Amino acid sequence: MKYYDLITPEGTKDLLFGECIVRRKIENDLLDLFKSRGYSEIITPGLEFFDVFSLNSRYFPQENMYKLTDNKGRLMVMRPDSTMPIARVAATRLRDAALPLKLCYDQPVYRTEPALKGRSDEIVQAGIELIGSEQKIADLEVISTAVDSLRSCGMEFSLEIGHIGIFKALAEKLQATERETESIRKLIENKNFPALNDLLDSSFGVNSITAALKKLPALFGGEEVFEKAEQLMPDDKILVILEELKQIYLDTVELCGGEGTITVDLGLVNKTDYYTGIIIKGYLQGHGDEVLSGGRYDKLLSEFGYDVPAIGFAVNVNAICKVIEKNGILPAEPRVDVIVYGLEGFEVQALKTAQDLREQGFVVETALFDDLESVREYAKEKKIAKVVVIDSEEEII
Repeated sequence: MKYYDLITPEGTKDLLFGECIVRRKIENDLLDLFKSRGYSEIITPGLEFFDVFSLNSRYFPQENMYKLTDNKGRLMVMRPDSTMPIARVAATRLRDAALPLKLCYDQPVYRTEPALKGRSDEIVQAGIELIGSEQKIADLEVISTAVDSLRSCGMEFSLEIGHIGIFKALAEKLQATERETESIRKLIENKNFPALNDLLDSSFGVNSITAALKKLPALFGGEEVFEKAEQLMPDDKILVILEELKQIYLDTVELCGGEGTITVDLGLVNKTDYYTGIIIKGYLQGHGDEVLSGGRYDKLLSEFGYDVPAIGFAVNVNAICKVIEKNGILPAEPRVDVIVYGLEGFEVQALKTAQDLREQGFVVETALFDDLESVREYAKEKKIAKVVVIDSEEEII
């Protein structure tokens, strides 16, 4: 007996009509935006070897990847991320290309999150990767493009900016184990203050380093955050990072021209093995989770044998679609202007007439009925204003 022939797998869904229009518009708008800034589109395979995602840093847990084998028994995965395959391409086929490389993409990724209800395991991402530059202007270009991506959605937005180097420097001074560092990171990321305080007090005692780590989740807001952070940080190296982040923040505020909300968040500590510097997250009003995320990842390409810096971000197209649908601002579906009906023996002429009308800019359907009355009923139901009947070389309206 078949149980699954009429449903889609968990974490996936069929898109119909207006939903398709929304998704394609978002994708097209983003790709147009990226290409207008000199980014070239790249498409990587939906299937990749598992080895691409099992590097030393283990950026993606294998339990979150869809796995299968090819006809030679080699382990494959459905692409869970676009940045790492693009890093693979940059380190191989584009290794001799002039730097910087400015690449963009629009493609689905596949991840499984069994504990999450209402999850999406098939996520369309559109994003950019700027490879080969560690200049400040590279950071600002990517951040300003992220802001423009959020702005293109036509809703109120906010962008958070952080720097993973602050957490890494504090964790290094704490001399915590890898497991302890990951536990602290998760608690900071989730802003779980009670559990964070308990862990730091019980394992590391009270000192300037634990005091700074306890405050990290609360250090978010505007320019005032930097003054608070400078009083807490026990290391000149961290103060240098703070000054760098402050300048990036102030420049971003200036670039935005007062549009959107730009904040600094020192509690942005996701993917510590992946990111090496600036981290960004973008939000749209009415959606609690980020719709855009990215940052600087200067060490990733070296794991593919090509040691060059890089920075980029990805937009979660599915999430933006949800916000638009929730707000009820679906674009109208294209309406058919004319339906052409050819009587028996005049089918070819009817098809030619339909094509002539399309070339004039009309949206035209060909009638697929046996009688004119059915055509007129169909046109009324679909709100098609004009019916063209072909029963000779002439048209009858």
